[in-house]
This record gives sequence, C-alpha cells and structure tokens, in this order.
Amino acid sequence: MKILQILFILFILVQTFSCSSNKYNGSITEKCKAQYDAAEAKYKAGKYWSVKEDLDDILQNCSGTGVMEEAHFLLAEAHFHLEEWMEAREEYGSFVNFFPGSPYSETAAYRKAISAYNLSYKDSRDQSNTTFAIRDFNRFGSDYPNSALLDSAVMYLDSLSNRVAENEFQIARLYSRMREPGAAAIYLKEFLDEFPKSPRQKEVIVMLISSYIDMKEFSAAKFYLERLRDIYNSDEKMLASAKKLEGRIADAEKSLEKKLEKERKQKLQQKNDDS
Repeated sequence: MKILQILFILFILVQTFSCSSNKYNGSITEKCKAQYDAAEAKYKAGKYWSVKEDLDDILQNCSGTGVMEEAHFLLAEAHFHLEEWMEAREEYGSFVNFFPGSPYSETAAYRKAISAYNLSYKDSRDQSNTTFAIRDFNRFGSDYPNSALLDSAVMYLDSLSNRVAENEFQIARLYSRMREPGAAAIYLKEFLDEFPKSPRQKEVIVMLISSYIDMKEFSAAKFYLERLRDIYNSDEKMLASAKKLEGRIADAEKSLEKKLEKERKQKLQQKNDDS
C-alpha cells in the first residue's frame, strides 16, 4: 500500500514538473521572440553598437526558440555596419557554417568576402588579409555561380589581384634600389607571369631589362627588349624607352668587351713577365 502511495506521489510530481517545464518553454520562446523584435527595431533605428549586446544575450540564452538564425545574421550585420571587419567576417563565416540553407546565406558569404577585402585595404602590409579575401570571393563564386552579385565579386577579385601585384612590384623595386639585380629579376619575372593585366607591366619589363643589363646578361636583356617592342609597338614613349635601353645594352657590351680585353692583355703580360 505504501509503495502504491509513493508511486502515485512520484507520478504527480513528474506530471507537475512536465507541465511546469512546458509552460516555461512556452514563456522562454515568447520572451526570446520579444527580445529579438526589440533588437531588430533597435537595429533598424541604426543603433548598431547597443544592439550587439542584446543579440549576444539572445544567442547565449535562446537556443531552440526559433530566433537564432535571424539573431546570428543580424549580429554579423551590426558588425558590418560598424566597420568591425574582423568580427563581421567571423560572424558571417560561422553563420554560413551553421545555416547553409538559410535565405541569408548568399548575402552572408558575399559580405564575409567584403569584410576580408576591407581588412586588406585597412592594412595593405598584411598580405594574409588579401589572401583571405581572394579565397572568400573565389568560394563565393563557386558556391553561388548564378548569383546576381557575381560581377561585383569579380571586380573585387581584380582589385585584390592588383594589390598583390603592387606588393610584389614594391619588393622588386626595393631589391633594384639595393643594387641586387638578381633578386629583383626573380620577382619581376614572376610578376609578368602572374599579373598580366597589371598596369605595371610596362614598368616591370623596363626594370627587368635594366636588371639583366646590370648583371651583364645581355641575351636575356635583348629578349625582353624585343618583348617590350612587340607588346607596345604603338606606344611612342615605350618605343623611345626601348631605343634608350638598346643603347644601354650596346654600351654595356662594349664596356664589358673592353674590360675582358684588358684582362686578357694583363694576363698575357703577366705570362710574358714570368717567362
């Protein structure tokens, strides 16, 4: 009899707990929905800074209430509008990972790349950010090949390519100024191959010819001189520069020949003196 009473009491307790839990779940859902609506209104009013704390609270306490997707995206958007590019990229990235089927995922992937682009622009010395941006835009193009934003993504990629090219060019020019033509030539040759659309192409070929002249590698200098003339055969200024470079090559060859001839005579004289 006592056992039955105990079991009955336990049953009542379980039912009471279950009912109270259901009531609590209902109230927490309503609470979270109200919190999100308030945060959304604050966001629409442009209060991006203060809304971040509200959204963080929702993300920590409202799992399973149906507002997580919107709250996560809205937090990324708040960071984006505040130009907090690193935080925005992280939030957009995690959003795409957690909600790949969301109607916001395309926008999130695109703005993730934009955030990386702006990070790169903010600190052009850090090429890792440029690499991240290139990777993000390439991933966006791969995941959303029919996106209306694809043309814009391509424009950003071209801009990023020019940033990388400019960095490589500055390194090559630094070596050239340090009178290290061999190191400069390595960077310049890679530049020509990797960045054929760069506006620096003319300048790079001229610098490369000069580097080979300084190294007394005249065959290579003449090869790139012909390339310069072939590509820019309608550019009067470039043709004039090519003419001057041709004269430099000829003078350098004569100078080297005189030096070698002098050394040959000195060796011959030394040989005669020894005998």
